[in-house]
Amino acid sequence: MAEIRGLIFDYGGVLWDMRWDLARTLEQEHGLRARTIVETLYGSDAWRKIEVGVGDRQAWLDDSHRALEAAAGRELPPLHQHWRERQHLIAPNIDLIRRLRPAYKTAVVSNADSTLKRALRESHGIADLFDDIVVSADVGMAKPDARIYALSAQRLDLAPGECVFIDDLPANVEAARDAGMHAVHFLVNEHVLEMQLAELGVRPRA
Repeated sequence: MAEIRGLIFDYGGVLWDMRWDLARTLEQEHGLRARTIVETLYGSDAWRKIEVGVGDRQAWLDDSHRALEAAAGRELPPLHQHWRERQHLIAPNIDLIRRLRPAYKTAVVSNADSTLKRALRESHGIADLFDDIVVSADVGMAKPDARIYALSAQRLDLAPGECVFIDDLPANVEAARDAGMHAVHFLVNEHVLEMQLAELGVRPRA
């Protein structure tokens, strides 16, 4: 088996704490059924177009809020915004990536709109931790499309079998395995990524 030389990270759920718990709290506070906030933002046809670079981001956000109010049957404060404002970086994983470099090449592969690279660079200040950043909206394909995994490995100048892919969604993890990569299913507050990678022989080098 090929030596692992590259680590490819999902953004939301692996680098960025999506605070699913807060979404549920907001839903309870406003009498909404579970997952209404998440589904109106990320479960729509509009989002599926945005994540492959089609459509207008602000129109998607506006439509998502209207869908939320329709589900509630009344006017609501900007709950999607309130939810997103409370999200934050997963500090232990960011620290781990710092310690794994430069021994391993690192990359991000995220189903995201075209603002993600700027956020990683300007808002989060972590773009320099990655040799490459693949944003679905920029490349016109999204996980679990096999092509996006192949593209990421290619841009790192590695074979898929030399890469580990880490994601919080099982379907994306399985797709990475089908694409020939090692893959790790990570859930914040449940798993310790450093231990999961160590099981594959991936450890910070002195």
